[in-house]
Amino acid sequence: MNNPKKYLNKIRKEFEGSSGWNWIWSKLAGKEYDLIGDFGSWEEAVQARTDYDSEIILKKTKVALLKVKNGEAVYERDSVLFNEIQYSWPLLAGLMWVAAQSGGKLNVLDFGGSLGSTYFQNLAFLRSLSEVRWNIVEQPRHVEMGKKWFENDKIIFYQSIEECLAQTSPNIIILSSVLQYLKNPYNVLSKLLGINCNATIIDRTPFWNREYDRLSIQQVDPRIYKASYPFWIFSLDKFRNMIGESKIIEEYESVEKGLYGLIWKGFIIKGTR
Repeated sequence: MNNPKKYLNKIRKEFEGSSGWNWIWSKLAGKEYDLIGDFGSWEEAVQARTDYDSEIILKKTKVALLKVKNGEAVYERDSVLFNEIQYSWPLLAGLMWVAAQSGGKLNVLDFGGSLGSTYFQNLAFLRSLSEVRWNIVEQPRHVEMGKKWFENDKIIFYQSIEECLAQTSPNIIILSSVLQYLKNPYNVLSKLLGINCNATIIDRTPFWNREYDRLSIQQVDPRIYKASYPFWIFSLDKFRNMIGESKIIEEYESVEKGLYGLIWKGFIIKGTR
């Protein structure tokens, strides 16, 4: 065997997509993390995951974001601190575009927005607007921690979409790196797209050029933390059809370009307002 790596790549192309193959490949290729399997249901994927402690992950995210909030660090993403901000320029353009339509006012519904990662990422630009309200809809423990450590007159935390809408009327909705981790992503997306606003931005979302969605397990790089999650890979054509191509203002590559060999996309979608 003159070129074992070439041979392994050939095998991978022939069998990719079969349940468990990605785990085999990750070991053969010497990787410590990858996407595993092609599961038939969410419950099956949840049972197959390992090394998950949401409290440890949440606390690590809190510590990192507090450093950003207090000016001790520049930027946080997925609990990791960076020396410079890695902007999603299309997302920022979408935020400013909606603010321009609203007299310099921005009222965001950030679904699955953690403890405010996207808010702090874009804060240097948000400060130029006449009014900013950043509403984060998250899981109960995130909301509890968010209210204790991060909530103020600009960033507010809610446990549900309904709770948020009862208090305010957002002019833009953000789903950044969240749909792939939901049990019923299309149901959530359909609900959010039905809200009366100027635009919806979907960012950092994985796709492939197949006719069906694939449900895998994502093994997080252990240098970040030891965890694995159910992880959707969406059919790009199916996803576009669900949104309605006439409603897509812009489609763009997101910062994870090429990760796991997938297509990482973002969409700016026309709202109903």
